[in-house]
Amino acid sequence: MTTPFWQAKSLEQMSEQEWESLCDGCGKCCLHKLMDDDTDEVYYTNVGCSLLDNDTCSCKDYENRFDSGEACLKLTRDKINEFNWLPDTCAYRLLAEKKPLPEWHPLITGSKTRMHTAGQSVRDQFVYEINVIDWEDHIINHPGRE
Repeated sequence: MTTPFWQAKSLEQMSEQEWESLCDGCGKCCLHKLMDDDTDEVYYTNVGCSLLDNDTCSCKDYENRFDSGEACLKLTRDKINEFNWLPDTCAYRLLAEKKPLPEWHPLITGSKTRMHTAGQSVRDQFVYEINVIDWEDHIINHPGRE
């Protein structure tokens, strides 16, 4: 049995195609975050980027996302530790922290179906920015509170 590339290689050793395939397509990173200016704590919201497709949880214009006017960031191997706002389930974050991929990850299951049914994607769980009046009403976590 062959060891999967994400277990056999470090993030730095992966090809661009392997790196890109780590993304499970959950859409969580496409939800806007708010940062407390005093504490630097990150607050996650259920407000989605205007390019986020609700059905696929993918970008509607992935190839041009950096030119779209949205605040899309390119995740790179050399800066992965700077992206501490990535969700706990993100494969990039998990592998950088030397943790295994979750059992529902598409690289393990072969499709996104298990991720969606496990409730690990943003499908049907977000609103678009154009529909938001008060961003604080859309905070889905509160750092420092249980």
